[in-house]
Amino acid sequence: MFKEFKDFINRGNMLDLAIGVVIGAAFGKVTEGFMNFIVNPLVGLIGGTDFSQNYIILKKGDNVAAVDAARTIAEVQKAGGLVLGYGAFISTFINFVIVAFVMFLVIKAYNKVKKGDAEAVLAAPADVQLLTEIRDLLKK
Repeated sequence: MFKEFKDFINRGNMLDLAIGVVIGAAFGKVTEGFMNFIVNPLVGLIGGTDFSQNYIILKKGDNVAAVDAARTIAEVQKAGGLVLGYGAFISTFINFVIVAFVMFLVIKAYNKVKKGDAEAVLAAPADVQLLTEIRDLLKK
């Protein structure tokens, strides 16, 4: 059983998957930073606040004064309020769209390179093409 597990781990696909997961996690952090430190502040310039902190208080709970004084989602939740954090959701959705678009571009580039490699393999060398033409002429 250990040998089968070792063979499974040593397959190339498992290593490719592990590398993909690590790169995906790192890319997720990059896009999260892009959203938190570039997009949200720029949107905040328009709206006058950090967009990811836009929320609606659904229920104030027992500590109404603390909920009213809170300025962030975390503060409202700590004070016992129930919050609908639409700004954080929209930021996460934009983050997802950015990641999906970049993955689309990567796959598109990969398919283009793969197609070019296939065409290069299909094209015969010049000497083979010349011999093929000579053969065809001799057949006539």
